[in-house]
Amino acid sequence: MTHLLSVADLGRDGIDEVLRVADAFAEVARRPVRKVPTLRGKAIATLFFEESTRTRLSFETAAKRLSADVLSFAAASSSLKKGESLRDTVETIEAMGIDALVVRHSAAGVPQQVARWVRSSKVVNAGDGWHEHPTQALLDCFTVRQVRAEQGRDPRFEGLQVLVVGDVRHSRVARSQVLAYSLLGAEVTLAAPASLLPPSLEGWPVRVAEDLDGALVEADVVSLLRLQAERGSGAFVPSLREYTAGWGLTSRRAALLAPTTIVTHPGPMVRGVEIAGDVADLPQAVVTRQVTNGVAVRMAVLFLLLGAPGGAEGLGKEADG
Repeated sequence: MTHLLSVADLGRDGIDEVLRVADAFAEVARRPVRKVPTLRGKAIATLFFEESTRTRLSFETAAKRLSADVLSFAAASSSLKKGESLRDTVETIEAMGIDALVVRHSAAGVPQQVARWVRSSKVVNAGDGWHEHPTQALLDCFTVRQVRAEQGRDPRFEGLQVLVVGDVRHSRVARSQVLAYSLLGAEVTLAAPASLLPPSLEGWPVRVAEDLDGALVEADVVSLLRLQAERGSGAFVPSLREYTAGWGLTSRRAALLAPTTIVTHPGPMVRGVEIAGDVADLPQAVVTRQVTNGVAVRMAVLFLLLGAPGGAEGLGKEADG
């Protein structure tokens, strides 16, 4: 990888490699000392121009566990407030000897533009507007594979029925999930009111469910999405009550799921809207595990971008060090 801007940058082989390396780092996280020297001497900056809890802390934790130096950029107190351009800000940060920039922005395409501006730094897309959130999709795939293996089921994705429910129109997570799951061989179905589907699904390798209850019965994985109120999703539904009645994973709907069906959510969850509070606490809901796995997956991404020559082949020796 030169940069990680989209799941499409990886392809199937690249996704498989990230998941394989993440397995090793998940084991590191279970050690008494949860740190390896793999990226000692490297510097990673998190540039978040949009609010975040999970993604920012996950990337920073991942970088620190790899022994990298971490710089956390705060847009609200930066020279951007004095009129400095985004390009000048990025070039200033890179000039400090930063090896990787983890970028989140409310406008689609900003990480791609940053990648064109930098000379030697690697760029990771941590979410850009409605476009993509590749590492979220990767950690979702990793979690699904892990849970299915623990269930004694085939962890491969061929033929897996994945149901994505909610505000697909405004969701960067949904776009990355569709790419990742379909590249791995899963069959993806979208379920949402027509107003919360993209204006066009041309080129999307998906089906659209006409009956949510029927789709839940057939699903191996249910990925719930939050209504993106900050992006105006409230204008696309009559009310939260009606949205929940029609599209929320209520207790009644959760009873339709097979015992082995996995329920994921990228967070933050809004209990009582897209998911009932008691459903969120079921063993089938793996939201907390997704957060845990997010660190291992982001360690894998940073390692593959910045790590030792030979990529994943050098991981075992580095981890043992």
